[in-house]
Amino acid sequence: MKLCRIETDKGIVPAAVDGNGALRDLSAHISDIDAAQISPEGLAKLATIALEDQPEITGTFLPFLSDVRRVFCIGLNYYDHAEEMKMAIPAYPILFMKACDVTGPTDPIVVPKGALKTDWEVELGVVIGSRALHVDEADALDHVAGYFVANDVSERHFQMELGGQWVKGKSADSFAPIGPYLVTKDEIADPQNLAMSLDVSGQRMQTGTTATMIFSVTQIVSHLSQYLTLRPGDLILTGTPPGVGGGQKPPRFLRPGDVVTAEIAGLGTMRQEVVAFES
Repeated sequence: MKLCRIETDKGIVPAAVDGNGALRDLSAHISDIDAAQISPEGLAKLATIALEDQPEITGTFLPFLSDVRRVFCIGLNYYDHAEEMKMAIPAYPILFMKACDVTGPTDPIVVPKGALKTDWEVELGVVIGSRALHVDEADALDHVAGYFVANDVSERHFQMELGGQWVKGKSADSFAPIGPYLVTKDEIADPQNLAMSLDVSGQRMQTGTTATMIFSVTQIVSHLSQYLTLRPGDLILTGTPPGVGGGQKPPRFLRPGDVVTAEIAGLGTMRQEVVAFES
């Protein structure tokens, strides 16, 4: 299934995308899409719904979960991205977090006050559907509800040049867009074979594939679960392929007026305008 939350003239509606791409209202069955609905039991119940019998709706895509708990991120996780940045291949997944709220796939990206180098990173997102602690790689996907398109928007000046942790360059308002929907894992035959791309104002910047990830989804979920408890509603952003702004020659960063389009095969597309910060 492709699960989403849609803002309509009647309010926020839980929905799913049918085989023809139409949005179907699920509010007769659930009140919202939250951590309970993406549990194995919740998804099993949703899978029994005949989508073609549900009302068709239109509206604006919101973040697909009403109660995102935490956003974990893996840095430098593509061999070809590490090469473009001239950085060593990490021995273990590099973990950081985003401390901002998630936003939807058409919400604007806001260049923060004082920003000099606001960058883009199309990423495969993973949604945790059940509690995971000390899980083996062989069992890691049992704890995954599905996948989504993410953009790990980053202010490189804050992140790399002002000391301290990466989190301050990763957590400005609007820096965690997700969507357009949660695609349940049964629809994705191999998360390590997905084409990815990102355009800025019509110019292709990133072209890649999850096949060049250093640490796979199973490795990442298992690794994180050795050190913390992953819970339903947690999101994991798994790293970006080459073509980020800081890797361009010369470097190219986001400016107000740009339009960012991020896409992953089978997971949909996000399209967002870049705007200036307003106090």
